[in-house]
Amino acid sequence: MENKIQLAIAPIAWTNDDLPDLGKENTFEQCISEMALAGFKGTEIGNKYPKDPDILKHYLNLRNLKVASAWFSAYLTTKPFEETESAFIKHRDFLHAMGAKVIVIAEQGHSIQGMLDKSVFNDKPEFTEEEWDLLTDGLEKLGDLAHEKDMEIVYHHHMGTGVQTTKEIERLMDNTDPLKVSLLFDTGHLVFSGEDPINIYKKYKGRIKHIHFKDIREQVAEEVKENSDSFLNGVKKGVFTVPGDGMIDFSPIWKEIKDSGYKGWIVVEAEQDPAKANPYEYAVKTRKYIHDTTGL
Repeated sequence: MENKIQLAIAPIAWTNDDLPDLGKENTFEQCISEMALAGFKGTEIGNKYPKDPDILKHYLNLRNLKVASAWFSAYLTTKPFEETESAFIKHRDFLHAMGAKVIVIAEQGHSIQGMLDKSVFNDKPEFTEEEWDLLTDGLEKLGDLAHEKDMEIVYHHHMGTGVQTTKEIERLMDNTDPLKVSLLFDTGHLVFSGEDPINIYKKYKGRIKHIHFKDIREQVAEEVKENSDSFLNGVKKGVFTVPGDGMIDFSPIWKEIKDSGYKGWIVVEAEQDPAKANPYEYAVKTRKYIHDTTGL
């Protein structure tokens, strides 16, 4: 199991890309050193990481870390395809140079995830029929481009975007070629949205090629909904936390993952305010919880 599934952790716990003030004091080297010290073998890419693959490899190799993937923002529903295409090719080539096998994609057309004045639940965007067609056609083209480098795209359903709910995930999956478009399975975004993660995993296990483990503080999630908070204000309040520290029981989720024969990365991703939740302490705590729960 150890060689089929590898554990990574995202740098967003140390420095938040959407809210740069969160963790601005934490350096790139501190971040990756603490990841390795906590027992993780991989990382996703943050905004403080060197953009040159040779330089980044040098830093990561010293700590026995690999790149699992990195986020790509697509604008297939709001901009000409060519704009997303050129940005994607650059992103793909960087990740390929780093040895990654999957590219995380989320459609950011009409997204409110970065808007502090929009309620993550009340103002959630809905795509038109035309936008759905632009999205599904565009993703298949990006899947073809990924295949040129023997890579796969994994779609990240995400709070505050047009693909968040079970119904929206189903529509995306039903209208894209399984050979071209795979799925990222994110426990935290599903539970926060009110979806059933086990149901989603069972239904799409054949297409899930990347996993994010994220937990939810139930009381904070309820408060975000009641107060009509934005996504980022929810983050600042601490709606997300690491596995083992919130409301999600990862044991039945792990059973589905193990039984499905999943191969790839499981990435701990829990954006919090590092001044309130010390990233290294939380990384150590969740590494122990994951070991106790999964044996990894």
